[in-house]
Amino acid sequence: MQQAEVMGLGASLQKEMDVGGKLSAQPYRYILNEPLKCKDRAPFLVLLVAAEPRQFDARNAIRHTWGNESVVTGLSLVRLFLLGTGNSFLQSHIEKESRTHGDIIQQDYQDTYNSLTIKTLMGMNWVATFCPHVSYVMKTDSDMFVNTESLIQKLWTPQNRTRYFTGYLMRGYVPNRNKDSKWFMAPELYPSERYPTFCSGTGYVFSGDMAELIYQASLGVPRLHLEDVYVGICLAELHIDPQPPPSEFLFHHWRVEYSSCTYRRLITSHHFQPRELLTYWHRLQVLPPPVRLNRSM
Repeated sequence: MQQAEVMGLGASLQKEMDVGGKLSAQPYRYILNEPLKCKDRAPFLVLLVAAEPRQFDARNAIRHTWGNESVVTGLSLVRLFLLGTGNSFLQSHIEKESRTHGDIIQQDYQDTYNSLTIKTLMGMNWVATFCPHVSYVMKTDSDMFVNTESLIQKLWTPQNRTRYFTGYLMRGYVPNRNKDSKWFMAPELYPSERYPTFCSGTGYVFSGDMAELIYQASLGVPRLHLEDVYVGICLAELHIDPQPPPSEFLFHHWRVEYSSCTYRRLITSHHFQPRELLTYWHRLQVLPPPVRLNRSM
């Protein structure tokens, strides 16, 4: 898609949608927040994990595996789960979980597949507001395997990048016009024949400065329910192209067959149940440890 086809998109789409509501700086109030997570420190990496309210086991598995904030020696890491609202029974348990772990941010929108864009923007706005000096951010999902050590090794440079965005690149994708599809995109919402290049929402990484840039761009781009496509449109509005990762074999939006060699090097693999995540992670931990980074942040 040419840049000119993306620019001015807001004029051709609905200004308000059920999925996104009115475009404003703070459309939803916080129910749970962790505003002091980055107080007096500038973490190297913030992990934003999109999760459903009912996924207690998935969140606990992530806390004990790739989301463990002590997983990489010498580097500061922050883990946050992004939630909307479920039912009142779940909410009391979520609030107890939040008091125990201090790693949940939640706003008062209904947590559904169609609210993933809202959820991601909530995370972007949180980083821009409460952790603006973070070096890198990763947005990923609760059913992912993430090799945090491999990710950080690939990101670490003597000088932090700016205006950087990478992941599994989706180039030249055509909007799905099948009304029965989960990924259906109505022509009146997105009239162009192709999406701009975007990164699979299963796991993408960006420099800390991008959180505010993307969030501010989103205030002028009507919401679409396909979160990764929507973020790609915001990037196009900013004239920022997603960059290829250091290797094309790092990010995967499908399940990768396990081997210790492959999983030692990759960054993401998809479709994991909590027990599987624990099993795969612990398999890697019994291997000889990789070279550790000793950079203090």
